[in-house]
Amino acid sequence: MAPTPAARDVAIVAFAQSDHRRRTDELSEVELLMPVLHQVLDATGLKTSDIGFTCSGSSDYLAGRAFSFTMALDGVGAWPPISESHVEMDGAWALYEAWVKILTGEADTALVYGYGKSSPGEVRDVLTRQLDPYYVAPLWPDSVALAALQAQALIDAGETDEPALAAVAARSRDAASANSHAQVRGSRPQGDYVVHPLRTGDCPPIGDGAAAVILAAGDRARELCARPAWIRGMDHRIEAHGLGERDLTDSPSTRLAGERAGAFERPVDTAELHAPFTSQEIVLRKALRLGDDVAVNPSGGALAANPVMAAGLVRLGEAAARIHRGESDRALAHATSGPCLQQNLVAVLEGES
Repeated sequence: MAPTPAARDVAIVAFAQSDHRRRTDELSEVELLMPVLHQVLDATGLKTSDIGFTCSGSSDYLAGRAFSFTMALDGVGAWPPISESHVEMDGAWALYEAWVKILTGEADTALVYGYGKSSPGEVRDVLTRQLDPYYVAPLWPDSVALAALQAQALIDAGETDEPALAAVAARSRDAASANSHAQVRGSRPQGDYVVHPLRTGDCPPIGDGAAAVILAAGDRARELCARPAWIRGMDHRIEAHGLGERDLTDSPSTRLAGERAGAFERPVDTAELHAPFTSQEIVLRKALRLGDDVAVNPSGGALAANPVMAAGLVRLGEAAARIHRGESDRALAHATSGPCLQQNLVAVLEGES
């Protein structure tokens, strides 16, 4: 069970992200990340030496080298020695660790970042390394094929159809027209089938990107941000590893994480859902009880930009940014990892009136 957030008020006070692009061959991971870190620090006036805790999320499998995160850490500045940690997960889980660190009183501020370059390799093949290593991974079912299984299960259950999936794609990418950081902006034809019943438009773009946020506690948050996005609750849960042991048309882990985070206590006006495939938004909307009155993925979501290892952190950052700008009062943010929504994190953010 997540630590009780009532122990200490913690907020996201700044958010920055890169312009997500199909390829960044001219940039290393460090060069991709550094402008984002400078931007998020500049937004608060903080220096690296002012940060109480630093936590990052990335993947050695994506980078193709062991301990790849240490190069990014050199760019952040690890000397004089800093309090630092890393998760081999999306940056959203790094934010969770930093939140817990501040809740326990071990830090008052935290810098969290996530980054990934999917362009150098075949990300569909890389993601097979998340699967059960004995029974499933040797078969090499890629991420799109597994998402197609989930989409077909939803169609067979009568919970969606291909026109409804196309509508999700069109709405998301139309919303991304106002997002200068998005990789894919504006609706477009659904295209050919990638794996039936998913067409090109039902799948996320492959690209490179980075994101960063700063967390702060109590009055320190109010000093750093005119309207902090207070984290009222956050929780993450996991489904059974075996795909055959799960109902792919539902996400009990998302529902439980949402309940523990307080998502059902009062209505939210905004939801940033980490749904890389159109069919996954159908599952998440049901699990989180989101009606048509909720603005879902006003940034465009992962269908407009899906930097692996940063896309979940972007969802938290986008939700917080809407609160910072006064466009939302109570927002839900969701991040996922693994095949068919295997792991799910839910956070509830609020702005002060």
